[in-house]
Amino acid sequence: MADPGVSAPRPPAPGLPAAALMALSPSGQRTHIQIDAVPFVVGRQVDCNLVLRDNRASRAHFRIVGENGHYVVEDLNSRHGTWVNGERVARHILRNSDLMEIGVRDSYQLTFLLEDGGVHRILDHFSTASREADQGAGTLVKLRSLMEVARALQHSLSTQEVLTAVVDAALTVTGCERGFLFLREGEALNIAVGRDRHGRPLETNALRVPTAVIRQALESRRELLSMSFDPFEQQGVGPETTISALELRGVVCVPLVHVRSGSMEETRVTTAAGSTVGLLYLDSRQSAADLSAGNRELLQTLAIEASTILENARLMEEERSKLRMEDELKIAREIQQGLLPVSLPESGWFRAAGSSWPSTQVGGDYFDVRQVAPDRWAAVVADVSGKGVSSALLASLLQGAFMMSTGLKTDIEPMMQHLNQYLLDRTRGEKYATMFYCTLDSTGVLTYTNAGHCAPYLVSPDGRLRKLHTSGMPVGMIEGAPFEVVQTQLDPGDKLVIYSDGLTEAGNADGQFFDNERLRLSLRRHAPSNARDLLRALLDSVDEFTEGGVMNDDVTALVLEYAGGKNTEDRIQKSE
Repeated sequence: MADPGVSAPRPPAPGLPAAALMALSPSGQRTHIQIDAVPFVVGRQVDCNLVLRDNRASRAHFRIVGENGHYVVEDLNSRHGTWVNGERVARHILRNSDLMEIGVRDSYQLTFLLEDGGVHRILDHFSTASREADQGAGTLVKLRSLMEVARALQHSLSTQEVLTAVVDAALTVTGCERGFLFLREGEALNIAVGRDRHGRPLETNALRVPTAVIRQALESRRELLSMSFDPFEQQGVGPETTISALELRGVVCVPLVHVRSGSMEETRVTTAAGSTVGLLYLDSRQSAADLSAGNRELLQTLAIEASTILENARLMEEERSKLRMEDELKIAREIQQGLLPVSLPESGWFRAAGSSWPSTQVGGDYFDVRQVAPDRWAAVVADVSGKGVSSALLASLLQGAFMMSTGLKTDIEPMMQHLNQYLLDRTRGEKYATMFYCTLDSTGVLTYTNAGHCAPYLVSPDGRLRKLHTSGMPVGMIEGAPFEVVQTQLDPGDKLVIYSDGLTEAGNADGQFFDNERLRLSLRRHAPSNARDLLRALLDSVDEFTEGGVMNDDVTALVLEYAGGKNTEDRIQKSE
């Protein structure tokens, strides 16, 4: 019966074979990614088919397309280039096991894999070994059984079905009467498959074999342990547990050892004592096992393939778990992105532009802007301590509090007190958030409170910068913490730049931070710009600086612009 949790590799389009990428991350983690659509885009942008968590990668670094039945990699004008097998390419027809890199050290290595390559390798093993086996009708029968294993490897979705085919093939090759495949679980050996030479399943209690035989094979870790006599009678083992007591004329034990598949190397069998994953056991009462040179190689090949199947099943389960988690994180990210403002005002007396880049799938930063009265807007930027899902959930909670705010000066301090106590009651001080909350009315009066957040910059059109230094404690940290509310007057063209510390702490490849000095330089340079253009210029400056670095924290920036309202009209009337 097929395993419902595993899906068969499928080509992305007619005429293209099934293919995948084996991604080796800088941390050493390997991930198998099916190429399920073309073009298949790789880069650091979140909507790429494969997202590389490395700021040195371009947003869209390269893509894989289909052409005349082949896969072709095309560089997308990336900063560091696309490299295949050590050579920089603009366009390259991919072949099985081609290694793709993004042109920087200690980054991702992506190996292109044609999914049927493993089956061809198995068939080659079997064909070579069968030519060396005994000639005649017996060889054809053995070859047929090995082809069944290859067919099962190519088409079956069930690990159990493939392991059963391995046991059947081993019985055919050796001429033994019974076969059992054991899997190791801790110190125990459990039977996964039991078969007789006629293909009938055997119950676990049908084994009746001395455990000392199996243990010896497992502990000796020899490639092949065969016995056609009883060696245990000479070791003081009682006759009721000996091979002869069971009237067995031959026993064959082949350890299944842990197989590691490297992206750019042949399958290797590890030799550490604890890496044995199981055992293939065969016995016979009527005749000794046929272990001629060719048969030995076939049997050892079957053992390697069984070990590979088990390792692939383990990796597949890990991959399924990871994909489930990534799907959940993707949903969480979509929800979180949906909480951000759909649109911000770009005309009238109040204008705004904002952006938030999470360092992981979901982030702990949050910003929002909303109109609380016909002549007043409110805005907030918050940064929750930590990263990941817990911080994202808390950021969503802050949005709920913001949505309940009235925007009145008299209500700001009570709102912050209530939010502070609410977080303390539920997180017990383990989670807190820095937060800048403000309102701006049409007369240019800015009212704000700062709960431990980065001091925003007030940018004048002539390039003058002023920092709003007033700051209190983060919400959720100390019971009864005061939150001062301050007012200041803005002039037409003034812009308030609110940001999270992830912006100034964004690092480059040399370990340097973007820092406040670069932030001030960018703000002065683009001070005459409107809110939208100022934000874009600032983010471009950060992006250019961090090319080759790693983003360790969420980066959020919000620009509020006072374009002039009632205050401006009053001044015009007075001048007239």
